[in-house]
Amino acid sequence: MMEYDIALIKGDGIGPEVIGQAVRALDAVGAAYGHAFRYKELLAGGCAIDALGVPLPTETVAACKAADATLLGAVGGWKWDGLPGGARPEAALLGLRKELGLYANIRPALLFDALSDACPLKPELTAGGLDFVVVRELTGGIYFGERGVEDAGAMGKAAYDVERYSEAEVRRIGAVAFETARGRRGRLTSVDKANVLESSRLWRRVLTEMAAEYPDVELGHMYVDNAAMQLVRAPKQFDVIVTSNMFGDILSDEASMITGSIGMLPSASLGEGSYGMYEPIHGSAPDIAGQDKANPFAAILSAAMLLRHTLKLEREAAALEDAVRAALAEGYRTPDIYTEGTKLIGTAEAGERVAEAVARHIP
Repeated sequence: MMEYDIALIKGDGIGPEVIGQAVRALDAVGAAYGHAFRYKELLAGGCAIDALGVPLPTETVAACKAADATLLGAVGGWKWDGLPGGARPEAALLGLRKELGLYANIRPALLFDALSDACPLKPELTAGGLDFVVVRELTGGIYFGERGVEDAGAMGKAAYDVERYSEAEVRRIGAVAFETARGRRGRLTSVDKANVLESSRLWRRVLTEMAAEYPDVELGHMYVDNAAMQLVRAPKQFDVIVTSNMFGDILSDEASMITGSIGMLPSASLGEGSYGMYEPIHGSAPDIAGQDKANPFAAILSAAMLLRHTLKLEREAAALEDAVRAALAEGYRTPDIYTEGTKLIGTAEAGERVAEAVARHIP
């Protein structure tokens, strides 16, 4: 029996509910395939502020580094909105990415066949399904740049946030994107704002130079405003999208809606080697916390990415993804993806259906 150590950060709002079901799914996989997952629960985000006074305790970082991977729920909520930037729950996310060296965020955008009616786009735009990946740079750009507030005289206070990228930062995220495209359909779209931003002009130059190293991948460039439009106009044109931290944050949320619900999209944050942090891309949704309404499928699919990318358990990852697909095909829906004629269920039952589907297909 193989044993794996998972750092578990349940987070705030609906985080504990959806991560609870992800753990349930992992345990079902472990029972089916002969693995054991050991979990160490850690604090980060708002719950850490309430308990320890800081969003990211040093012991959480140390425990994450000691584990094989980290599984993370959502952090934040209106309870902590009055805190200054560095003391807010979201600072835990930035801190974890930096401390763990996680510079590449992989966000698959897949429209399951059973959810075609949940897509807001016209059926002719999505016929045959949607399947693309957003590769987002995660530790550079405006989110990590110089920032501040200063006196602007008669104009009052002025705030600034600096967008900055180095050639090395662009090259390393570019390598992840090119390799991802090479393993898929061989098309890579780099999204920037090179007609305005100097940082984007450097981004475009480096990606263009790298294309010579990947002759089997077709590289294209697109301005971010056009990319946002094309995602709803002709989403099937995309295979892999690579872009900066802020642009990737926005575009991947747009992608979540055209694939049915933000509650369906997982993500992997990766660095050098196989270590990764895995999390659903949705927020903490404090308005529905504790009501058994949250969609756990994104958290469960994040666990599948953990199996694939960090633990290298491809068969087990595919089994978990197939279990989600089976639950959807059988008509089970949480409120965010419910349509007339389907079966409305809650968070816990959604996790139960996935675990049952895994057990039904024990190899």
